[in-house]
Amino acid sequence: MITHTSYAVEPWALREHVLHLEVLPQSESVFALSNGHVGWRGNLDEGEPHGLPGTYLNGVHETHPLPYAEAGYGYPESGQTVINVTNGKIIRLLVDDEPFDLRYGRLRSHERVLDLRTGLLTRTCEWTSPAGTTVRVRSTRLVSFTQRAIAAVAYEVEAVDSEARIVVQSELVANEQLPGRNGDPRAAVALDSPLEPEEHFAAGRRLRLVHRTRRSGLRVGAAADHRVTGPAGTATDSESSQNVARLTVTSVLAPGEQLRVEKLVSHGWSSSRSLPAVSDQVDAALAGATSGGWQGLVDEQRAYLDGFWARADVEVDGDEEIQQAVRFALFHVLQAGARAEQRAIPAKGLTGSGYDGHAFWDTETFVLPLLMYTSPGAVAEALRWRQNTLPAARDRAVQLGLKGAAFPWRTIEGSEGSAYWPAGTAAFHVNADIADAVVRYTAVTGDHRFERDTGVELLVETARLWRSLGHHDHQGKFHIDGVTGPDEYSAVADDNTYTNLMARTNLLAAADVVERHPRQAAALGVDDEESAAWRDAAEAMHIPYNDELGVHEQHSGFTRYQRWDFSATGPEQYPLMLHFPYFDIYRKQVVKQADLVLAMYKCSPYFDDEHKARNFAYYEPLTVRDSSLSACCQAVIAVEAGHPHLAYDYLVEAALMDLEDLEQNTRDGLHIASLAGTWMALVAGFGGLRHHGETIEFAPRLPERFSRLAFTLELLGRRLRVEIKAGTATYTLLAGEPLTIHHYREPLTVDADKPHHCDIPAPRLRPAPDQPPHRRPNNRLLGRINGV
Repeated sequence: MITHTSYAVEPWALREHVLHLEVLPQSESVFALSNGHVGWRGNLDEGEPHGLPGTYLNGVHETHPLPYAEAGYGYPESGQTVINVTNGKIIRLLVDDEPFDLRYGRLRSHERVLDLRTGLLTRTCEWTSPAGTTVRVRSTRLVSFTQRAIAAVAYEVEAVDSEARIVVQSELVANEQLPGRNGDPRAAVALDSPLEPEEHFAAGRRLRLVHRTRRSGLRVGAAADHRVTGPAGTATDSESSQNVARLTVTSVLAPGEQLRVEKLVSHGWSSSRSLPAVSDQVDAALAGATSGGWQGLVDEQRAYLDGFWARADVEVDGDEEIQQAVRFALFHVLQAGARAEQRAIPAKGLTGSGYDGHAFWDTETFVLPLLMYTSPGAVAEALRWRQNTLPAARDRAVQLGLKGAAFPWRTIEGSEGSAYWPAGTAAFHVNADIADAVVRYTAVTGDHRFERDTGVELLVETARLWRSLGHHDHQGKFHIDGVTGPDEYSAVADDNTYTNLMARTNLLAAADVVERHPRQAAALGVDDEESAAWRDAAEAMHIPYNDELGVHEQHSGFTRYQRWDFSATGPEQYPLMLHFPYFDIYRKQVVKQADLVLAMYKCSPYFDDEHKARNFAYYEPLTVRDSSLSACCQAVIAVEAGHPHLAYDYLVEAALMDLEDLEQNTRDGLHIASLAGTWMALVAGFGGLRHHGETIEFAPRLPERFSRLAFTLELLGRRLRVEIKAGTATYTLLAGEPLTIHHYREPLTVDADKPHHCDIPAPRLRPAPDQPPHRRPNNRLLGRINGV
């Protein structure tokens, strides 16, 4: 997007200064507004043209049967798909009876700006109708962080050079017609008219619609109120029917006169509340918003974001694209989780219907680590959602003949939604990813109440699964067989290194937490024998290693597989999963997304520096990055392995995944995990942050392109600022008690008295590893030095 001629690179905004309809679907995703509860895609106010209409409420979905060619025990029976709920964005305009439609008449100018500091999406355009009347239209849109049920639009029309008869139609619209599927299995299933009407209302300037989903039985409500300002003679009228509620505003504008409509919209849903209760719910939310009005919402939004940027901003000097991209990423990750409040954080957030609106392991592994240091309350809520879904996870474990809880590979409401079990049910590592997030959240925040009330149960039930899934061999080694790790091109394998190391951490954390909280452990039926069995399994965990090659295996036997024939694979044949049978892919050495490399980041203390370098060099030529989850963790380990130029290239790929539409599916929504991975590549990669238990380490290293990198972290009640320049890292405690950190493994106590300046040692550079042909990251650095 930002390389398209209509987009500009700016530090605090995404600006589209010319409208190009060929990238309209992508722009709807990048201009989407959300707060984690309500999501509005960046559709044009008038609704058409559009790529994909989208108004989403977190958790609102429809169920549908999952088809199977052959039935099998344990297959999920139904899937879940996010649905487009009642659209409150629509404001249609007629100028002297001509509909305002950018495909007709003459568009003199058009600009949209997403301001990352204010959270406002502003649109300004000048249009001449086919009949020759020119108007200027300006709209400003927000989805409130402070009032989670509320979104709003301020809409202005001005007559430019002649009198104009203006009609504005502000609507609530349900069951909008959606485009058909495009053949991409990652795109959502479009369900026709999923909402059954239950109530419609229009009186004065207030509107309301209430519907119920046909299969999942969720009740969905939306209400709107308006403030209208215009010249004398301006009139309003309202009406409603089953799927449309409309306020019509009519006025005659002399040149230079304006008509302004401020529209406040409330959204709500429930799986159990009655029709009157949901109606009251959206009316009450609307009443709360109207008390402060449009300007009150704007002021609250700016104050909220001022606080966020003070604790979360990442500053990059020397690369304007990355500076814009990381702030864009931080903003959208915040939007995905800020007010989710015991709901999932989907892979696309609330920016589109891609992946059917499902949440995956991406959330705990990529998204929550960023939020832990910037918006920790959102992390606690996301993990409480996992706790709330434990009954479904326990039932799934029983169905699979296992103990504890088996969390789903993909889901909206807690049950497994994957019809393909090798990449779904077999990906048990999601259990360890959740446990890892629990442990890291507690380490970052020191929130022991959360650990007691939520963490204990999650750690215990995930540990129970590993103990029942794995087994000790005759030599006492503990194995976990028949699982799928992060790399979906290696399915149903034995002893996946990532899974085993993460399960090991899970088991030890569970054993530790029940000692700290014996009362909660007893309530869950944990005794000394069970916790001892967890420790035994963890300490005996088998981690496959090839002595001849001197590298860790992605899973047992992986290094003896035949290598994929990359020379016979053309650039048009990626991603491989869409051009080759999984049967062939599974039997070869080819990696969809970094797997062992991710293990070296998440379980860093297990690997020494030399093994990290050898492992990275071995797996780079096999990794095709047919997943947006790969580049960011490859960037992190590339820095450690002595490849700063390559790390920079991977950073760029992660950062621009959506802004350049690298996977050609930004139209379906943003890649929230890759956006979070931008922060990971910068802070954990070039900032060198590692946080394991009580140890907080930094090993900063700037790429050649940067002259400065600075970021702020919230941890253990402190606010720490890290600033990196050539040869020097500066650590400043902005708030809180003194904090002990490590700079290149040397301890350092940082206090509020003064900044601490530390020298950065000269890097150890290694020869650049190969990548598969046609899958090398774009080289953004000019003049590679000596091939490293």
